Amino acid sequence: MASVAPAISGPHQYLQAQTRWSRVEIAFWLATLLPFVVAPNYLVLASQVAITALFALSLDLILGYAGIVSLGHAAFFGFGAYTAGIISKYGWGEPLSGLLISGIAAGLLGYLMSFVIARFRHLALIMITLGFGFLLLEAANSASWLTGGADGLQGVRMWPLLGIFKFDLWGVTSYWYSLIVLFLLFLVSRRLIHSPFGLSLRGIRENIVRMRAIGAESRAHLQKVYTISAAMAGIAGAVLTQTTETVSLGVLDFQRSADLLVMLILGGAGRLYGGIVGAILYMVARDQFSGINPQYWYFPIGVLLIAVVLFLPNGILGGLAKITASERLQKWMRTLPPWLRGAS
Repeated sequence: MASVAPAISGPHQYLQAQTRWSRVEIAFWLATLLPFVVAPNYLVLASQVAITALFALSLDLILGYAGIVSLGHAAFFGFGAYTAGIISKYGWGEPLSGLLISGIAAGLLGYLMSFVIARFRHLALIMITLGFGFLLLEAANSASWLTGGADGLQGVRMWPLLGIFKFDLWGVTSYWYSLIVLFLLFLVSRRLIHSPFGLSLRGIRENIVRMRAIGAESRAHLQKVYTISAAMAGIAGAVLTQTTETVSLGVLDFQRSADLLVMLILGGAGRLYGGIVGAILYMVARDQFSGINPQYWYFPIGVLLIAVVLFLPNGILGGLAKITASERLQKWMRTLPPWLRGAS
């Protein structure tokens, strides 16, 4: 007979159990340091992956946990990117304060949008977020005196980080800067999700009508998480501007939002690490496939996406969770010594 897992007496005990760090998580974050040693020539790509992972994490907060479907999340990414670029162009190139200003600016934009977002669900949300993204893209294109329009924002110059570390061409500073920002905001997201607020978001995602019936502030919760998500996306955009010292209309493009959804589908939405794993897989695959065939690299990406949807409908992490939860694997795991099981 299979052993029975110890019962969790209530939601507080459940949340406390979720906040414990597993050895797999610790190993994952230690592995993010490997590019410094194993692939120093790919640190620029690694920094792009870290930025994209942060962007995907911001979308996962609203899509995977609150059920807010968005096809225009690049609006906040681009808003943060342009904010960081504009304040740098006009004389303030300090990275950390620029990051904070960009996050606040994108958060304020998200807060204003949240009054509309919280009132709608499903298909209406797709149309609203898509239209908002197109409006912001056209506004940036029309205001060429400020954004540079189709030519991109010129004259972005960042100061050395902490007055010491310059953003070099090899991507050393860019990667560890991007990685630290990703990790810090991941900690914020992890704490947010494993809290009563996070449980409320999941309840709203599953059945918003019932959550309202029990007195949950569903609309206020949706506005809060949407604002937080927008701020995180803006910070991701600001890091991109600071590490590349350039901004173009591509940061607001619909393609960026669509790629983000692909990453979440690949990794698994609503799993915290899903967006990060999806971003790593997608960015590395794109780099390799585009090197093989620059014109048709989307074909293998499409095949990969179809395969994941058909065989792993909950994403790669969802498939791994299903495998690790199987009774046969559990029996085999119980034969291993405790230090290999990763038991706490």
